Formats: sequence, structure tokens, C-alpha cells
Amino acid sequence: MSEPDLPIQHFRGDDGAVLAYREIGEGRPLVLLHGFVSTGYVNWIKYGHARRLAEAGYRVVMPDLRGHGASDRSHDPGAYPPDVLADDGLALLAHLGLDLAAGGFDLGGYSLGSRTTLRMLVRGVRPDRAVLAGMGLSRMLDISGASAWYQRVLDHLGSYRHGDPEFMTQAFVKTVDGDPAALSLVIGASVPMSRSDVAGVPTPVLVLMGDRDDDHGSGQELAELLQAGSYRQVPGSHMAAVARPELGRAIAEFLD
Repeated sequence: MSEPDLPIQHFRGDDGAVLAYREIGEGRPLVLLHGFVSTGYVNWIKYGHARRLAEAGYRVVMPDLRGHGASDRSHDPGAYPPDVLADDGLALLAHLGLDLAAGGFDLGGYSLGSRTTLRMLVRGVRPDRAVLAGMGLSRMLDISGASAWYQRVLDHLGSYRHGDPEFMTQAFVKTVDGDPAALSLVIGASVPMSRSDVAGVPTPVLVLMGDRDDDHGSGQELAELLQAGSYRQVPGSHMAAVARPELGRAIAEFLD
């Protein structure tokens, strides 16, 4: 079975929303969350990261976050309460039969998926190891600036031309068949975190950033604030690093 043919499976959020995930491999569970606008397939399968990790002995589970991909993309604001993505992450772990506080699995994410992973850690989920990729400290603590930027892009899709800073995001929304109304509601579900929240996380964490990712905060500062954080760079900007084989390689090496 090739990666694009991986069957879509489903679980339910606490509110009954139908949420999708794919998985590949057998062995130790590894749950990976994708970034904003993206999907589990685009972030983790398309560029070979999931295959590499499966070959290293992991059961790689990759959901489509609420409002994205094959998951529920409701336009009802009530479907996006504060911290709902972390709620959905907890529901997925329960669906998989994993003990949220006793380990036996690993957890990670890229960009928004990274921030969602940290929210789950702050709320008491205790994987044996975690990966926070594509998101530095300042963006973990306060995403109001990024939220306003993405909201502007979603509000004016189709108006940006090649060379505009918003053009790549506009193109990405179209490429993944993103739903602007649902994505706008996802933005509003984020909640702030404090430095003490981050410093209270005891899990061994790899913070992983592109060496040209200049606008998503400092990965080094995030790693230093965590109790058991380490920091590593891979080649690329925020959009490019996720497509590089070094990303999957770095995750595999950390988990191993």
C-alpha cells in the first residue's frame, strides 16, 4: 500500500465532531499533528517523514485537525471553543487506547501542531518524548500577531499576487482545498500560554526549527525554558523545512 492510499479512519471529538486520521507502521505509537492550513498527509506523508519513522519501528498516527482536511469543517462558531484542538488531541489518544499520564507513546507536531502538542503537555499529557517543530517561544506564548496575519489572508483570498508576502499562504490554501470559513474559526480557538506553563513541562522535548525560519520565535529560547528541552536546526524556512528529509531524520534520531 502506497502512502496516498492509506485509509482514512475516524474518531469523535468530545462534542461528537467526526475527525479523521491516517496511520502507517507497527510498533510504538507516535502521534504527529500538522500545521495550520495543512493536513496530516501533506505534513507527514507527502515528503516521506511518516515512512521513515514507520521503518524505524513506529506506529505513526496523523490526524487532520478540526477544520482541516478530511475532518469536520463546521462553520458553526460553537464547534471551535477555546483550546478545542488540544481537546481533540486528548480524544484521539483516548480513542487509540493510550494512557495520557503513563507514557508508552510519543507525541509531536509542526507549527500549529507543535503549539497544540505543547498545550497537551501543559494540560498534563505525559508522552515519553515530544517534538515541537516549527514554533519558537514567542509564538508559543502569544500568537495574536500571526492570527491577525492569517485572518487577513483568509479574508482576502485571491487578491494577492506573486511576490506579495501573503501569496504563498494563499496558494497553499488553494492547493489543500482549505475552507476559509472553518480555518478562520480555528484561529479563534487558540489560547495563550505563560512562561511558567512552558517551564512546568517535565517531558524530554526536541525543539526543531528551520535555519531560515525567522518569524516564528526562538527555538533555542523555547528549549532553554523547558525542563528537559534540546534544540536542533534543519535546513529551510518555515514553509520549506517541513519538505526536507532532514526533518524526519532529526525526529527519528531524537526518538531513537
